[in-house]
Amino acid sequence: MDATARSCRTCKGEPDILELAGPRRKIFFNPRKTRAAVVTCGGLCPGLNDVIRGLTMVLWYRYGVRDVLGLKYGYEGLTSAPGNKPICLTPEVVEDIHKDGGTILHTSRGEQPVPAMVDFLVKNRINILFTIGGDGTHRGSLAIASEIRKRKLAISVMGIPKTIDNDISFTERTFGFETAVAMSRAPITCAHMEAKGVRNGVSVVRLMGRESGFVAAYATLASSDVNLVLVPEVPFTMNKVCAFLKERLRRKSHVVIVAAEGAGQELVPTDGVDASGNRKLGDIGAFLKTAITDHFSDAPHPANVRYIDPSYTIRSAPAIADDSVFCFQLAENAVHAAMSGRTAMLVGLWNGHFVHIPVEKAVHVRKKIDSQGLLWQSVLDNTGQPAVLA
Repeated sequence: MDATARSCRTCKGEPDILELAGPRRKIFFNPRKTRAAVVTCGGLCPGLNDVIRGLTMVLWYRYGVRDVLGLKYGYEGLTSAPGNKPICLTPEVVEDIHKDGGTILHTSRGEQPVPAMVDFLVKNRINILFTIGGDGTHRGSLAIASEIRKRKLAISVMGIPKTIDNDISFTERTFGFETAVAMSRAPITCAHMEAKGVRNGVSVVRLMGRESGFVAAYATLASSDVNLVLVPEVPFTMNKVCAFLKERLRRKSHVVIVAAEGAGQELVPTDGVDASGNRKLGDIGAFLKTAITDHFSDAPHPANVRYIDPSYTIRSAPAIADDSVFCFQLAENAVHAAMSGRTAMLVGLWNGHFVHIPVEKAVHVRKKIDSQGLLWQSVLDNTGQPAVLA
């Protein structure tokens, strides 16, 4: 959705719009009779506990809902599998959880039978289900909402977009992204020192980004120590990469490369899919280390290549202050939307406002870096790398 004057002139009086989030004059659910449930799905991400705490606090204090369940191990928690006993969430239980990384509800990947999950909601008298996750999670929540609609049940399914990669459509940022960018600066700085400390030092840092390279791009701009960024949206060949490295090493004798985990996947071997149906990515960092080492092995001064992957350290960390604030605001607006009876929606930030995003729109297409846009041009200006590497 384009918020510029040019778009307004071309929309012929019918611009694309999203509903503004926030409290409503009338609510659909009776707080005294409402049971809400929260589930966290997919990989770990900074801020998960902040969102759980925010949902609990707003339900409890703003609306007087006293029955809030935490379902364990992702969508597996919507089954009767052993060990899946829900946690009763109260202000006392969630009081300090935001200080820790991870999620007190645990998480998992993989699909569960949709009819069985809806049966679980009905059996346990759950009126509102909050789903915290990424693209796959919200495809699952859309299927749950569709089954609920088919059965004509009064159950709301409300999503909070969680992905470090920041790749959900119609939302400017997702929680955890700011923390990931901030925490990427230290390993990039260390990689820079490692590369400068030896002759022809090459440091490769692999960061998150399966399909979208936003973390790699923003971390590069934040550090200004990176000389080459590789992202899934911009193709490259090793011949072009090595030609750039050769010239860079000739002039500076060191180089720092940041690679998003999904970059160059056509160059590396992959191995099937995970439990959620996502393709398992090859290790582009390890590939680059080997390929660069081999390429310069016959040079008068071979390349000294280091490989650093801080991904899991970042994923499991507590959220930074700005992300914590954002998590609470997302949770707050998700509760407002759910209590008003809205369903099959996400809460997101768009053009500076919190809005309701229909799930089918959010998961229709993944948000990616525009290789012709201002962000990528900023990366090129910051690193000095060639615009074309393929």
